[in-house]
Amino acid sequence: MVRTFEEWWGTVPQELKTKARKGDEDNKVILNQVNYVLLHLHLQGKHDAKPSHDELKDWLHSGQVDTMRAKK
Repeated sequence: MVRTFEEWWGTVPQELKTKARKGDEDNKVILNQVNYVLLHLHLQGKHDAKPSHDELKDWLHSGQVDTMRAKK
């Protein structure tokens, strides 16, 4: 069973979420912001805090995370 994006996002340190989303909090999370968080978790050695490949794939294919911001 894979976690939803929101379940995983709830485990991310608030400071990291704030840095990744600064100025874009009203929109759906995009892949670039998730990548920012993944890189920083990796650099901090928090590998167990990162989502699995199946989770990432599910979030993208189910629309929980957008790949890019669509212009309105």
